[in-house]
Amino acid sequence: MPDKSTAEKAREDLREGKSPTTAAGKFVHEEIEHVRKGKHGARSPQQAIAIGLSKARRAGIPLKPPRKGRVKESTRQSARRAYRKGQSGASRPRRKYSRIRERVMKREPRSSASHRALSRHARRAAGRRRRRTHSRATARRGRAAR
Repeated sequence: MPDKSTAEKAREDLREGKSPTTAAGKFVHEEIEHVRKGKHGARSPQQAIAIGLSKARRAGIPLKPPRKGRVKESTRQSARRAYRKGQSGASRPRRKYSRIRERVMKREPRSSASHRALSRHARRAAGRRRRRTHSRATARRGRAAR
């Protein structure tokens, strides 16, 4: 269950007209902090990010599931399920299953959310993106800095 402050910050972002991905970023940041502080671990930076996005979807952030071909089919289905739950205002997850999930996550390493691991992930992700997209983002950043 995400912190109330996180959900409120995300809703505030949406009210300000920011994109759902920006609002979901608050949940991802919270998840990374949880791993760093030792609340639980994650197997990889991608897993920490995925957990944060799932929490955002369940909290009602209108973050659409990834399109076909971007990720594994099971990941898409999980994202679709979380999105539907968040949009329908379904009940909170059962405590029993949350605790089981937490116990499993406690066995995972904490280093997967380190600055080094996240930096490595960001560089790889940027490398995988098409050059055109990469240069477009750089141009956008350059415009914003002026």
